[in-house]
Amino acid sequence: MNPCATPETAPMPLTSLMIPPAPTTTSIPTLTSNVIYQNKFLIKDKVVLDVGAGTGILSLFCAKAGAAHVYAVECSQMADMAKEIVKANGFSDVILITVLKGKIEEIELPTPKVDVIISEWMGYFLLFENMLDSVLYARNKWLVDGGVVLPDKASLFLTAIEDSEYKEDKIEFWNSVYGFDMSCIKKKAMMEPLVDTVDPKQIVTDSKLLKTMNISKMSSGDASFTAPFKLVAQRNDYIHALVAYFDVSFTMCHKLLGFSTGPKSRATHWKQTVMYLEDVLTICEGETITGSMSVSYNKKNARDVDMKLSYSLDGQHSKISRTQHYKMR
Repeated sequence: MNPCATPETAPMPLTSLMIPPAPTTTSIPTLTSNVIYQNKFLIKDKVVLDVGAGTGILSLFCAKAGAAHVYAVECSQMADMAKEIVKANGFSDVILITVLKGKIEEIELPTPKVDVIISEWMGYFLLFENMLDSVLYARNKWLVDGGVVLPDKASLFLTAIEDSEYKEDKIEFWNSVYGFDMSCIKKKAMMEPLVDTVDPKQIVTDSKLLKTMNISKMSSGDASFTAPFKLVAQRNDYIHALVAYFDVSFTMCHKLLGFSTGPKSRATHWKQTVMYLEDVLTICEGETITGSMSVSYNKKNARDVDMKLSYSLDGQHSKISRTQHYKMR
């Protein structure tokens, strides 16, 4: 399911909402342009399909890198702006970029096949907004045998953090609001993961890989999964939340290129996804949190993500086994 409800009312995609990055923030268009310009052999004289094109910035990079033609598909109102941007930069005059307004599942390309599919499909928690399905649909319908998907690998990771200050201010706060019990709101707040930037100093455990997705080969159903994890404490501390982040790779390049949205990397607009625990865990260095995480798209709204987190700690100070549910809306 494409994330656009209707072309007229759908919000602009993440790409179109980007602002110039702060000095400490990684610019995703800059990273992608580096991949394209340093590996022009992937693009030159090729027919390229840009899925969820937004402003058309990735299409412009591909055209400048020597693509034979670029089809930029965008289902929101931003498609109209993309057409103007393409024209303003002289690529419509030489007919290098064609902007198509509509859902990828509903449009018809003027060509039977493409050599390259490029898309910034990643959402918060990697999967939120379900742009991945649109990329897989385009791959199955139009990509030639041996064609290239950029990026082609994405990996989801999990770690644990100390975050007493925020949890106290934003979660525990609802237990008593001016003396009134509003804990029902706390329960709802606990179920909604927080998208925010985590200070690396907050990290208490190592990180564990939950899932790697090969966009060139995977099926749509592979995005729903259950994965075990074992997090080992690196110091004595408290744990208030588990944190998910993802890495993205372009493995078809001369050398492996990519970026990470992890707390120890330069910030991106994806930040990290924080899932607060009902209990505060007291953990000692070397102790382990074991469990599993189940991830699936919501059955009523395929843009949303449902998560089930089961975890256990059999430590010196904390002995607990619990399951919590989260919903990204």
